[in-house]
Amino acid sequence: MKITSLSTHAAWLSFRNSFPKGAIIGFVPTMGALHRGHLALVQQALSECELVIASIFVNPTQFNHVDDFTAYPLDVENDLAALDSIGCHAAFIPNVATLYPDGPVSENYDLLGLDLVLEGALRPGHFQGVATVVDRLFDLIQPDRAYFGLKDYQQVKVIERLATLRGGKPSIVACPIVREDNGLAMSSRNRRLTKAQTREAAVIFEALRFAEAELSWFPVPSLALKREMRAMIQATGSLRVDAIDFALADSLQPVRDPDRPLDRYSEPIQCFVSAFAGDVRLIDTHCIVPKGPIEG
Repeated sequence: MKITSLSTHAAWLSFRNSFPKGAIIGFVPTMGALHRGHLALVQQALSECELVIASIFVNPTQFNHVDDFTAYPLDVENDLAALDSIGCHAAFIPNVATLYPDGPVSENYDLLGLDLVLEGALRPGHFQGVATVVDRLFDLIQPDRAYFGLKDYQQVKVIERLATLRGGKPSIVACPIVREDNGLAMSSRNRRLTKAQTREAAVIFEALRFAEAELSWFPVPSLALKREMRAMIQATGSLRVDAIDFALADSLQPVRDPDRPLDRYSEPIQCFVSAFAGDVRLIDTHCIVPKGPIEG
């Protein structure tokens, strides 16, 4: 195995110094349990940077329940093998004390309310925890570019705000969602699905594409579209919709007027879907109104 596994900041500095000074550093933060979506981020980083490092750290401050934190799947050996197979240069695997020397407590960042809506309203403090750990990883790694997947669209917006607070560094590269052949967004949680659930969960992306197609033809209001999408997803009999939300794609302000057509807003519209397959909560997102504002 050629990949170098690092557990301390000093080890990273030593490894970084073995590369030419000024080498462009690409960084992919993860919580492990890697799948092809994570690896696509690393591959994009490898195509744009001279030194690429991925981190594997299950961050305690972004979990709302201790049980979820302790149950998070760990598979470091296979994760390292996967990173090695695509040529990632290094993996940073710190312990909690390295990132939280005073104990795992979140900072309080001015995230412009991006952390308080949508998923953030369901999981208070989650995005402050995400921002805290990413900020500390940025401090330790000092990357030029950091890569995040758009499946966690709200997280990308939060991290972009964090980078602004850090003076625009590092540059945040948002990468497309990687999907299974049937359209299901790749996730570490998918490994908990049965074959039947994996097959039927494809309807989530089908519903998102249906919404985009409808809005390309008709000025559909959010209430009607949400009703149609919910019916599509739950027609499988095995999926239960948790939430369907529409928001302005840049500011993440939720669309609250149920009767206003979704193509009559000042920003593109992003749709967020969460649904349960058994006890597994799946999330997906898609820009259903990609064009700019329409007059009238």
